[in-house]
Amino acid sequence: MKTSDGARTDVAVVGAGIAGLTAAALLAKQGLQVELLEAHRQSGGCAGTFWRGPYVFDVGATQVAGLENSDGAPAGIHARLFRHLGVAPPAAVPLDPGCVVDLADGRPPVSIWRDPERWHQERLRQFPGSARFWALCDALHRANWAFASQDPVLPPRTWWDLGQLLGAVGPGTLASGLFTTATVADLMQLTGCAANGRLRRFLDLQLKLYSQEPADRTAALYGATVLAMVQEPLGLWHLEGSMQALSDSLEQALKQHGGRLRLRHRVERLRPPVQPDKCWQITGRRRTARPGDPRSPESDFSLEATEVVVTLPPQSLPALLGDALPAGYRRRLESLHEPSGALVFYGAIDRNKLPPECPSHLQLAAPEPGSLFVSISQEGDGRAPAGRATVIASVFTPVHPWFGAEEADYQARKQQAMASIQRGLEQLLGVGPDDWLHGELSTPRGFAGWTGRPMGYVGGLGQHPSRFGPFGLASRTPLAGLWLCGDAIHPGEGTAGVSLSALMACRQLLAQRGVDLRP
Repeated sequence: MKTSDGARTDVAVVGAGIAGLTAAALLAKQGLQVELLEAHRQSGGCAGTFWRGPYVFDVGATQVAGLENSDGAPAGIHARLFRHLGVAPPAAVPLDPGCVVDLADGRPPVSIWRDPERWHQERLRQFPGSARFWALCDALHRANWAFASQDPVLPPRTWWDLGQLLGAVGPGTLASGLFTTATVADLMQLTGCAANGRLRRFLDLQLKLYSQEPADRTAALYGATVLAMVQEPLGLWHLEGSMQALSDSLEQALKQHGGRLRLRHRVERLRPPVQPDKCWQITGRRRTARPGDPRSPESDFSLEATEVVVTLPPQSLPALLGDALPAGYRRRLESLHEPSGALVFYGAIDRNKLPPECPSHLQLAAPEPGSLFVSISQEGDGRAPAGRATVIASVFTPVHPWFGAEEADYQARKQQAMASIQRGLEQLLGVGPDDWLHGELSTPRGFAGWTGRPMGYVGGLGQHPSRFGPFGLASRTPLAGLWLCGDAIHPGEGTAGVSLSALMACRQLLAQRGVDLRP
């Protein structure tokens, strides 16, 4: 088939973050003609990378789950997909500890160790009387993992979807299903830990990272699993070079299987087929040189596709579809809980200014501007020159206050927020205000420009019980041939979650073509 403007393709994938790259590569491997359309000049989205002189900064995501591939245990989702796609995974080392959490209460910070027994002993020491809570979480996690390994489809929208869901159900799933509407705070209540304020503070900090919700608003089944992600045989991983290495491997797989990535192609409109045998119409604008260059010309592009996979936040659909969006589905999207934005500080420092044996990831409970999640590069990992380190610190923030203000007011607020984050880092790391070799801050406004996401959203739907699993937003939409994946689709969040969502959407799409995708 031709691939010029106005030509037809089997599948158009919108957005080349990790979900889009994964979906495009999987579909191309099955022999479909795939066009992956990305507005930015590079792939990766919120898991992308940028450079400042000698420093390499991960834009948003700074760690990866799902690379485990040890003997005797199920492979992680990324390991499974790379094996299926026939490309090598990026070089990575497991994080141990996965994170060190400073609760700012004058007591030693909590180290989340990779070794399960060491983490068990740490929990007993840090949170006396919590053994029953952790035992229940472990049991729910084991049931969840057995269920997820069968690639269920959630939420189901057809008889085929329901069959895939029921085929994944085992005895453990039936038992854990009793907690479908429960929160992590309910688990604390059930196990006699409701009054353990220190445990609750720790859980609120950790769960907010993954679910965008505290313990009393995070689905128990989701929370039980994310709280176990650091420990073997699972793990969190630090990529060599940068997070872009994950995108590079997926790009290689896409190219290897004949798919094509179109950078600087911003999709502005999706028009459904007017007749059953017609195609989706995709139109937008493209740049032929680096975005932001005044000499960079723009032109229109168009493409016809039998199927469209959208990886953008679902809040983008009303603008993309216009009047073609069914009224009931529009109301469903309008009722979605609004995701968070983020303030992210990107800094550099001499490594000898950091504490000895400084961990790669830390968390600090802080009142202003909020609790910080901190990622520090490792010596020799390609992110900073020898003897130096990059420091990335992020905090969630409401998005709307960062839009609409006068430029002077916006810049003043931005500088105020950056100074507040730096003070938190100086408290956490014991460094001085003059030790920074580089420092800059990104706000939701900056993320909106980088990722093209509405309002600069950095995560998907908060994993409240009312929005998790069977109650979540489905990858199968009411419009035939339109599919969703990404961090708002089950199970969402993080590179492993969005890859699972991409696999689920691809399995549904291919099943309609008579193909059973089982990587």
